[in-house]
Amino acid sequence: MTIFDDEFPAVANLDPDLLAALRQAATDAADDGGEFHVKSGWRTPAYQDQLLREAISEYGSKEEAARWVATADTSPHVSGDAIDIGPSDATTWLSEHGAEYGLCQIYRNEPWHYELRPEAIDDGCPPRYADPTHDPRMRQ
Repeated sequence: MTIFDDEFPAVANLDPDLLAALRQAATDAADDGGEFHVKSGWRTPAYQDQLLREAISEYGSKEEAARWVATADTSPHVSGDAIDIGPSDATTWLSEHGAEYGLCQIYRNEPWHYELRPEAIDDGCPPRYADPTHDPRMRQ
């Protein structure tokens, strides 16, 4: 699916400002031959919990899983404030141009994960956290 596919809750339930910025960026990226695919957008709390359980199983501990998957209470995907974009040419384009739209990569270990930071339009994106365990929002 793309960020223009409103029939999918993963797109339709994103924060309206995030969605508007993504759509403008995607329109401009298309001029360069790129297309943004939504790997994951808005998520239900139940789905986020399922992803966390799967990550704990895969990585062997809650602590290691936390480097990749947040709890339903802390995940910006559940609130509609984050999106995972693909393919790699789209994330490459966003890493070079995303700040112009307020779209920032938040974690060094997740080049596909973007959130809206409107101040980035003037000031550039903030430094990235190594992974979600370094993000104060995840320590609730």
